[in-house]
Amino acid sequence: MAKEKPSLNTVNFTAAQLMEFDACTRCGECVKYCPTYDARDKNQDIEPRDKILRWRSFMNKCYGLKARLFGPEKIPPEEIKKFTDDLYNCTTCGMCGTVCPAGINTIELWESTRANLVKYGTGPFGKQSLFPKLIEEGHNPYMKQQKDRLAWMTPDIKIADKSDIAYFIGCTAGYNQQVLGVSTARILNKLNVPFMVLGEDEWCCSSALIRTGQQHINDTPKKAAIHNVEALKARGAKRVIFACAGCFRAAKIDWPRAYGKALPFEAIHMSQFLAEQVEAGKIKWEKSLNKTVTYHDPCHLGRHVGVFEEPRKVLKSMPGIKLVEMKRNRKEQRCCGAGGGVKAGIPDLALGVAKARVTDAKETGAQALISTCPFCRRNLLDGRNELKLDMSVDDLVVLTANLMGLSTDVKPPAPGAPMESISDLFRTQTIPPKPPAEPKKEVPKPAEAPVAAPAPKAESPKAPAKEEPKAAPVSKK
Repeated sequence: MAKEKPSLNTVNFTAAQLMEFDACTRCGECVKYCPTYDARDKNQDIEPRDKILRWRSFMNKCYGLKARLFGPEKIPPEEIKKFTDDLYNCTTCGMCGTVCPAGINTIELWESTRANLVKYGTGPFGKQSLFPKLIEEGHNPYMKQQKDRLAWMTPDIKIADKSDIAYFIGCTAGYNQQVLGVSTARILNKLNVPFMVLGEDEWCCSSALIRTGQQHINDTPKKAAIHNVEALKARGAKRVIFACAGCFRAAKIDWPRAYGKALPFEAIHMSQFLAEQVEAGKIKWEKSLNKTVTYHDPCHLGRHVGVFEEPRKVLKSMPGIKLVEMKRNRKEQRCCGAGGGVKAGIPDLALGVAKARVTDAKETGAQALISTCPFCRRNLLDGRNELKLDMSVDDLVVLTANLMGLSTDVKPPAPGAPMESISDLFRTQTIPPKPPAEPKKEVPKPAEAPVAAPAPKAESPKAPAKEEPKAAPVSKK
C-alpha cells in the first residue's frame, strides 16, 4: 500500500536552513525584541521562537523517524493556514536573528518559509497577492505608467546623457515621494556630479516580491534584476546611487544572486555618498536649523546591509542640528513596521509598530525624526499622525538639500496626493484637497401614463336557442 504524501515539503530551503530550525534552543531572547509581538499584545503565536518550533514540528510529522517508519502524519490544512497567517505578521526586520545566540539567519529563513507556503497555496497575505502581476506587467507596484517615471523632474534639474554615475530612482521616489527624487537630483547638480538615470527603462527592484515569498512566480525578481543590471552596464555605469533603502538592499544582496555573479558596478546609498562629500569638505552648508533630531535606522539599510554611521556623520555636520539617540538604535533599533509586505497586507499591524517607534522618538525630546528610507518615512508619518505628536518626520536627503540652500519643492502636487510627496519639515508647499465628488444627478424617470380603468367587458350575443326536434307521430295499427 502506497504511503500518504507528506502535507508539506522542503522546497526553497537550503540544507543550512533546515539545520537552523533544529538549532533553536528555545531561549526566548528573540521574543523581547520582536516589534510585531509587542504590537499584537504579546501574542505568542507570532513570536519568532514559536514559529520556528511549529515548523520544526511540521517537518517532524512529515519526515521524522516515525514518519519514515509508519508514514507521515497528516497536518490539518487549517493548522497550516493559521501558521501562514502568523508567519506573515512579521516585517522581516531581522531583529530576532540579530540577538539570536545560535546565530540563526531569520531574515532569509522567513523569506524561504513564505516562498514554501506560497507554493503550497496559503500565502501571501491580503493585497500582497497583487504584487506579481503589477510588477511583472507594469514594472512597479503602484499601477503607474512607465512613461511617468520622470514626471516629477523639474526644468532646473540637469541629467547627463552619459555618465559613470547613475541614480536609480526607485518606484516610491518616482511616483509617491517625489520630494526625495527632487532633493537627490538637486544635491548632485549642486555638487557638480553628472549623473544619468534609466527613466522608462528602470524596472522595479522587486524587493516586495522577495520579502513576501513570491520570488519564484514567473521569476519576475530575477528578470528585473538582470534587466536593471544590464541596462546600467550598457550605459557605462560604474557607481549607482540609491536613495531608497529597499532598492539598495535589493541591489546589494538580491541582485547579485539573480545575476549569478558580482555586479559590474558599485551600489552605494545616498547617505554613504553624502558622508563622503562631508568628509571631503565638498558640502557647503548655507542654512542653519536649530532643532534637536533623532535618527531612525531603516532595517534594510542598517541590519540588512550594515550602514549605521554614515547618516549620523552627515547629521552631526549640519549647523544647528543636535542629534540625540533613541534607546534602541543601530543594530537594536525597533522596526518602523512597514517592511516584509506588512504595510500592504496588514496595515493595522504596520500602524501599531509605527506608533511604538514614534513614541521612542518622542521620548528623546526630539523635534524631528529623520530616516533614510521612503517606506519608513511614510509609515512613521502615519504613526505620528495617529498619535497626533508635535514632531516632524522627514528624510535625511531632504534635510541635506534644504540646508544646502536648495529648494525641496516639487511640481505642484496633484489634488489629494499623498502627504509624503512633499517635505514635512520644510513644508513650503501644500497639497490641494481632492475636489468633492459630484453628487450623482438623478435622471428623472419619464412620467408614467395613467393607467385607464379597464372597460367593462361587452357581453357576447347569445346564440338563439335551438328547438328541440319534435317526436315523430306514432302510427296506430
